[in-house]
Amino acid sequence: MTESASAPDLDLRLVRYFVAVAEHRHFGRAATHLHLTQPSLSRQVHRLEQQLGARLLDRTPQGNVLTAAGEVFLPRARSLLRSADQTVAATRAAAEPSRLLVGYTRGLIVTPAVRALRRRHPDAEVQAVFVEFGDSAAALREHRVDAMVTRLPLPTEGLRVTVLREEIRMLLMPADHPLAGKESLGLEDIANEPLLRVPDPEWNAYWRMDPRPDGSPVPDGPLAESYEDKFELVASGEAVAIVPAARDGGVPRPDLTVVPLRDVPPSHVVLATRAGDRSRLVAAFSKAAEAYLTAPDDHAPTGPLS
Repeated sequence: MTESASAPDLDLRLVRYFVAVAEHRHFGRAATHLHLTQPSLSRQVHRLEQQLGARLLDRTPQGNVLTAAGEVFLPRARSLLRSADQTVAATRAAAEPSRLLVGYTRGLIVTPAVRALRRRHPDAEVQAVFVEFGDSAAALREHRVDAMVTRLPLPTEGLRVTVLREEIRMLLMPADHPLAGKESLGLEDIANEPLLRVPDPEWNAYWRMDPRPDGSPVPDGPLAESYEDKFELVASGEAVAIVPAARDGGVPRPDLTVVPLRDVPPSHVVLATRAGDRSRLVAAFSKAAEAYLTAPDDHAPTGPLS
């Protein structure tokens, strides 16, 4: 085969951008996830289409749909990225046998376990890395982190998951809400209260207790597409939210308050690692996490967007 007939050299960064757009079905949401501007992301995907010589996406008023070429390319693109990530991770592991990346999601503190691991393994490079909740499982599978401290629900295929602690669930509401000041609340007390929604269906079901045990639907509050929107939507009285309890009972701003929910299963903080990982540092961090992260910490309630 001549050089002119060979496959094009693909830019993996562009491939990753395309996969994000294909999975979000929307340039705006994908751009937010990738921390890019929408015009920049559109240009990058167009560059990939030029490299491939095929249109991958059709833009519609409702979002973006894959073309026939896009349908063919997407599973291969995902496989290509997984292979690249695993190749990088394996190479780094061989070159840096004493390196551990610990992921954590919003509102959770891993510092005590990280410091303990550094004391016990002073030769190791141990770093803590923030990961968005929805990216927790992928970050592990793609070897971007070696251990993950997060909350359930979490896709567990190919992962080893250990529960570190339970947290009672609270109702977050405006400080002047009629239910504020109660000692506790049952689901019957909030049956007619609109609850904040987020884009993740599984997260919605878990944190909204939807459907309720009696099968009744939960009133929909507004959709919060960013963490920053959540507290404002609740404080303004547009919805309430179910959140994990902070150890000190604190709230993130003075115009909000929380009340414990009774007869509601607790939420769980977990440690997740790759099921087949035999790293001595992963094993050591697992022991440190079980020793230092099983008691509540001082995180503020973060609820559905944590």
